[in-house]
Parts: sequence; structure tokens; C-alpha cells
Amino acid sequence: RIDGETAPPGRLLDHLRPVWATPEQDRLFSDARAGRLRFFDRLVFAADPDHAATVSTYEKALRERLKLLTDGAEGRPADPLWLDALEARLSEAGARAAMARTRALTALQAGIDARDDRPFPQADLGLTGAAEEMAATGADEADILGMLGEGFMRARARDAAAGRSLFGPHRSDLTAIHREKNRPAAEGSSGEQKALVLNLILAQVGRLADQPARPVLLLDEAPAHLDEARRAALFDEIEALKLQAFMTGTERSLFAALEGRAQFVSVEGGGLSV
Repeated sequence: RIDGETAPPGRLLDHLRPVWATPEQDRLFSDARAGRLRFFDRLVFAADPDHAATVSTYEKALRERLKLLTDGAEGRPADPLWLDALEARLSEAGARAAMARTRALTALQAGIDARDDRPFPQADLGLTGAAEEMAATGADEADILGMLGEGFMRARARDAAAGRSLFGPHRSDLTAIHREKNRPAAEGSSGEQKALVLNLILAQVGRLADQPARPVLLLDEAPAHLDEARRAALFDEIEALKLQAFMTGTERSLFAALEGRAQFVSVEGGGLSV
């Protein structure tokens, strides 16, 4: 409810921007590409809510195009005019998505680079994918749209034979290099990857801090796999950012550095106790 009136869920983003990390991201950089791209897209539309609608439009057109192509592979010819229309929609949404992702990556990298005094490993971020690579080199949206349109047309026969879409910004990926060790983040331990993700999350919170819709940080089992120094640094950073944060864990001792600075709530017997 907003001012006592029921409001659609999307209006929540007018007032706050949730930013979260859960244990499933502990091996973000070595897990499946699709999950990593979804994670990054959430970071993008936290600052650019229109990005969520753009990705939704893209994914819907992608499903419709693939159905047309696979129906054609089964002997029912695909309507070329309908394919043209779907690919035009795909190219337009894909170009907008690539531009938004590239802008977000630049801002996040700047946030990471600005705080090299954190006891967290720093990452050099990148995006793979033809559209994002063009955006990173300064191409405009129209050029990217044209490249995507040609690519989707060329990929029709291959996608129909494969039964899946093998070209487009949905195939892009977020990459990270552990700067100190000069190696891909995917080769790091769970602890290293978690520390890299947390530094990325802190950069995200920092870039949202001055927006009218304030960020709210949600961290599940955040201290797990972190050493004592990094746990204390994480808590200090959250306090310094002056934002609202909710952290959950199964061991109170992991939050010892927050004693006197945070409210502790226990869950017992289906209820809450302070």
C-alpha cells in the first residue's frame, strides 16, 4: 500500500531499490552463464527500472520467434513477414538492453575502483556478446540494432535445426578477473568468489545511494566463508553507507562485530524474539 491505497508491485521501485545476495551466488562466476546474466540484469534494472521491461519484451519475442522456426522445421513453413516483425522487435529490445548493461558495467567498475582500500578482492569486470562489445567501443543504438537484425536473419536456419536460439544478447555473459591474482574469478574458491560478489554488491549500493528511491540491502548468510577481517569490513561499510540492511544467519557469533550497532532478532518456534 502507498498512502493507504493498494498499488501494483512495480510501484515499489519508486520508493526503494532492494539489493540482495544469497548463498546461491557464492559460486556465481563458476556457475551457469544464464544465472550470472540474470544476476547482472537485476543489478542493471535496480538503477534503470525500464531495463526489466526491455528484457521481458526481448524474451517474449525470442520465444515466439523460436516457435515459428521450430514449427517450420516440422514442415509448417514460418511466415517470413512475422519473422521479420519479431526480429525487428528483438533487435530493438536487444540493442537497448546491451546499452543499459554496458552503462551499468561502467558505473559498477568505477565503484569498485574507487574503493581499493576495502579488504575485499577487486574484480575487473567485462561483458561478452557482440552487442555489448559494440556498445563498449562507442557504437550507437542504431548500429547495434542493425547488427542484431542481420545476425537474427542469418541464424534462422541454424536456430531451427538446433531447436534453440544461438544468437543474441541473451547469450551474453558477465566476466570477472581477480585483479590481485590475475586469473578468472571462476577459478577461485567459494570464499574468493563470495568476496568478489560482495564487493560488487557494495559498488551497486554505492551507485544507488544518491537516488530518490533508497537502496535496501538484503544479505543471507553473508558472513559465511569470510574471515574475521572481511566480516568486520563488510559491517563497517554497511554502517558507513547509512542504509537499511537486513542480514540473516544461523550463527550469532558471525555477527559479533555488530554487537551494540544492530538489532538482533531470533527466530524460534515460528516466532520472532528480540
